Amino acid sequence: MHRLVPACSRGPATASLRAVAAAAFLAAAGAQPVGAVQHPSAAQIAVSSGGVVVTAQPLATSAGARMLERGGNAADAAVAAAFALAVVESSMNSIGGRTQILLRLPDGTVRGIDATTQAPATYDPDRAPQASYGYATVGVPGAVAGLLRLHDEFGSLPLDVVMAPAIDYAENGVRLLAGEARRQAFAARQVAEFEGTRRVFLHDDGTPYRAGERLVQPDLARTLRAIRDGGRQAFYEGEIARRMAEDIQAHGGAVTLESLRDYRALDARIVRGRYRGYDLIGTYVPAAGAVSIEALQILEHFDLANLDGASWAAAVGQALALAVEDARSLMGPPEMAERLTSAEWAAERARLVRLPGASPEDGAGPASFLETPDDDGHTTHMTAADADGMVVALTQTIGPSMGSKVVTPGLGFLYAATLGGYLGRMEPGERARSFISPLLVEKDGEPVLVLGAAGGVRIVTAVVHTVARVIDQGMSLPDALAAPRVHPTANGIELETTPGVGWSPDVVRALREAGWEVREQPRVGAFGRVHAVYYDRPSKRWVGVADPDWEGTAAAVEPAAAGSGGGR
Repeated sequence: MHRLVPACSRGPATASLRAVAAAAFLAAAGAQPVGAVQHPSAAQIAVSSGGVVVTAQPLATSAGARMLERGGNAADAAVAAAFALAVVESSMNSIGGRTQILLRLPDGTVRGIDATTQAPATYDPDRAPQASYGYATVGVPGAVAGLLRLHDEFGSLPLDVVMAPAIDYAENGVRLLAGEARRQAFAARQVAEFEGTRRVFLHDDGTPYRAGERLVQPDLARTLRAIRDGGRQAFYEGEIARRMAEDIQAHGGAVTLESLRDYRALDARIVRGRYRGYDLIGTYVPAAGAVSIEALQILEHFDLANLDGASWAAAVGQALALAVEDARSLMGPPEMAERLTSAEWAAERARLVRLPGASPEDGAGPASFLETPDDDGHTTHMTAADADGMVVALTQTIGPSMGSKVVTPGLGFLYAATLGGYLGRMEPGERARSFISPLLVEKDGEPVLVLGAAGGVRIVTAVVHTVARVIDQGMSLPDALAAPRVHPTANGIELETTPGVGWSPDVVRALREAGWEVREQPRVGAFGRVHAVYYDRPSKRWVGVADPDWEGTAAAVEPAAAGSGGGR
């Protein structure tokens, strides 16, 4: 029997939370915070030997934690939370989207599941309409197959129990948080173009739902119940599949009934690297674990613990730029995985990094990088750990905010944007590549850090920052998420300068004086959102932390029996 430790309710995250998040874990550990740390958000940090769940939305966190409370494991918690996220954070993910899962079993075995959206085998990229949204962008959904496979192979609770929270949220409605309402409103004009989407996300007068209003989704509830009762077959071969294929085909899309029937959640290819004595484990194409690993292995050639702020930002920014540059030009073929995650390749790339004050011949200068838009990014990520040592890092997305903007009338869920040029040219049967990067960090065969992020290309940015802050600078996980970040741009670097929490004017000035083009970014949530779990070996407790730049929370479940420990 477990006891659920409730987290207090909270509103949207604010910039000030990033500056104070460290205090909660320090207080829980009985330590005193260092420096001027204000009151923390208790809802975003959870500490327990029994298990923790961290997600981007409080109701999804609750759904996952309830599975642990009922005696389920981390896989049960992840599946419950992921289905719930598809209901309560619709702008970021959907059962019509894609999922990447990294799983560590209690015995140390690591598994990965690739449930990425896919181009049908009959897709013709030369004749396909080019679009950024609409039916032409809809590929074969993967999330349902991925979540059901995770549950079937690793879960312990019945599927009806695991899916109950998501069905309840859809059937009875949820009040929109401010961020979700804002994102839905941003896409309202495009959403209004599609009958099925209007029915779900707009009022009868065509206006979007406002923060605090209750969004009820009866069509989605029926679809979820069908999945609960009929499993994979109900979604990919039954009535739901027929309605999907007929609607998409009728509007010029590429998905066919055959492509739905043929879809499978695959084993993800595991990639590994080393960073200062720690093992790094991620998933390869179509995910970006190799990108995160390469960036960190480049950084191993610099003494990050003792660099000043400007040099630290320059090193991290260039390592990210080089790794992403390699992802776009080299990553893909299976044989490239070993090369891109090798220490030798990282050493070669590290020679191109130039720190402020170095002469031009000491390095090639900042690598070029494709600009990304000033929005919240997209995607959602959650992490769960249980008392027996199972951990799950799961990233789920539909591409841009509200994905393709398409809902098939009567089914209730958004499709991801995949085809039609949104992700570039895709060949028949190809899966959508992304910067999704669930990552596991181990030491001596034991988990240390399990994480992933949301935010488009800034997913890798957020993951690399967090690992480097924890390992090189000895920060607690809350501190690491509170620290300011950098992101490479086409001609230089972007610095987080959110008032009170970003890089100091001295760092900005030092980089500019060194010849860097610096773009200041004060907007909250612009550098990815990490939801992570840290294992504190001395106390045998899991520490779950939600990124203070978002609306997420963490929840803990404690063993009721005294001295039960963490099962390790």
